[in-house]
Amino acid sequence: MPNLKSFPSATTRIIGGGPEFSGPGPQVMAADTLQGNRVVNLQNEDLGEIRHIMLDVPSGRIAYAVLSFGGILGLGDKLFAIPWDALVLDAERECFVLDAARDRLENAPGFDKDHWPSMADPTWVAEAHSFYGDPASPDTN
Repeated sequence: MPNLKSFPSATTRIIGGGPEFSGPGPQVMAADTLQGNRVVNLQNEDLGEIRHIMLDVPSGRIAYAVLSFGGILGLGDKLFAIPWDALVLDAERECFVLDAARDRLENAPGFDKDHWPSMADPTWVAEAHSFYGDPASPDTN
């Protein structure tokens, strides 16, 4: 059996969502309720939407959110695996905030729906975390 690496403990920050919120959110939410949420940057520019939530199966934690950017109605869009810890959930606006300039994202390494990267490859993982300035690094033990 291959030696699989685990991703770090998720520590996604949440803004908003005070005691006036009822139900399970925003601390605990169903992953499918986050799919389709828009992603904005610090300048409130639209960066796309969350298409998938990727689970690190060995650790049982979220590893990435797959961001869909560009294209029209899912055609011609580019996908990006954003490390979960690089996102901030804005519970009041029901969106995620990513500290990335729009033009940087346009030039970021991405993939299309038919050509996904090997998200368990340690080199790819390190590059993805480094690109988005995520201080978390995969467990190498």
